[in-house]
Amino acid sequence: MMTTRVLAMSASAGVSRARWAWLAAGAVALLVWPLFVNEPFFLHIATLALLYTIGAASLHLVLRIGHLSLGHAAFLGLGGYTSALLTTALSWPFAAAFIASGLVPAVVALIVGPIVLRLRGVYFVLITFTFGEVVRLVFTEWQSLTGGADGIFRIPPPHALLASKRAYYYFALAMAVACVGVVARILASQTGRFIDAIREGERLAQSSGVPILRFKVMVFAIACGLVGLQGSLLAHFITFVAPGAYAFNESLNLLVMNVIGGMGSLTGPLVGAVFLTALPEFLRGWVELQRFLYGVVLIIVMLFVPGGLVELGRRTIALVREPEGRDA
Repeated sequence: MMTTRVLAMSASAGVSRARWAWLAAGAVALLVWPLFVNEPFFLHIATLALLYTIGAASLHLVLRIGHLSLGHAAFLGLGGYTSALLTTALSWPFAAAFIASGLVPAVVALIVGPIVLRLRGVYFVLITFTFGEVVRLVFTEWQSLTGGADGIFRIPPPHALLASKRAYYYFALAMAVACVGVVARILASQTGRFIDAIREGERLAQSSGVPILRFKVMVFAIACGLVGLQGSLLAHFITFVAPGAYAFNESLNLLVMNVIGGMGSLTGPLVGAVFLTALPEFLRGWVELQRFLYGVVLIIVMLFVPGGLVELGRRTIALVREPEGRDA
C-alpha cells in the first residue's frame, strides 16, 4: 500500500515537473523569437493572437457557468470605443482610458446580468445575440459620438515607445499574461469550484448554499470587463474602430475559439485563439479558396476531435509515449 502511494506521488511529481518545463520553454520561446524575426507580418499576427487569447479566456468564464453567449463582441466594442473616444476626443492618457475600457463593459454587465442570466439555453443565446445587435446599431447610428459606420480613425498608440510592431508585441504579451492569469486564478480558487458546481447542477449548488445568481453576475461582469480591456488594446494596435468589427461574426469567432481549442480547460481557448487568428491570415494566398479551406479545417477538427485541439495534442503525446513504454 505504501509502495503504491509512493509511486503515485512520484508520478504526480514527474507530471508537475514536465508541465513546468513545458511552460518555461514556452515562455522563453514567446520572449525570444521576436528578436530574430524582422518580418512585420508575423509580429502583427502574433500580437493579434495574444490579444484574442484575452477575449477567448473571458468567454470561457461565461461558458463555465453554463451559458453560451453570442453577444460578447458587444462588450469588446464597448471597451474599444470607450478607449478610442477618451484618448482621441478628450485626450485622456492611455492608462486612464484603459481602466475605463474595462469598467464600462463591467458596469453594463452588472446592469443587464441580473436580467439575462435568469434565462437559460436558447433563450439566453437569443437575448445575447439581440443585445449584441442593439449595441452595434448604437455604434452605427450615434454618429455625433461614434462616427457612425465610418468609425474612429487615428487612435494613438498607448505610448510613443509602443509605436513599433515588436514593442507592441511585448506589451500585448504582458497584458495577455496578466488577464489570462486572472482567469486562471479565478478558476483555481474557491470561486472556480463554485462556478463548476453551478455548471454541473444549479439546484444542487443552491442547496449547498451557493448564491447562484450573484456568482453568475459577478463572473459575467469580470468576463465582460476583461474582453473590454482586449477591445482597448486592439483599438490602439489597429488604430481604428468601426461597428462592423463588433458584429455577430466576432462573437461567433470567440465562441469557436473555445470549441475548437477545447472547452474542458483554460488551455483550450488559448490554443483555439492562436489557431483561429493565424489560420485565416496564412490562407490569404488562396483568396478564392480561403473560406472553403477554413471551413474544411474547422469541420475536420470538430468532427474527429470533439475535445478540440487540446485533445488532439494529448492523443499525439500518448501515441509517442506508447512505443517508449513498450520498449521499456
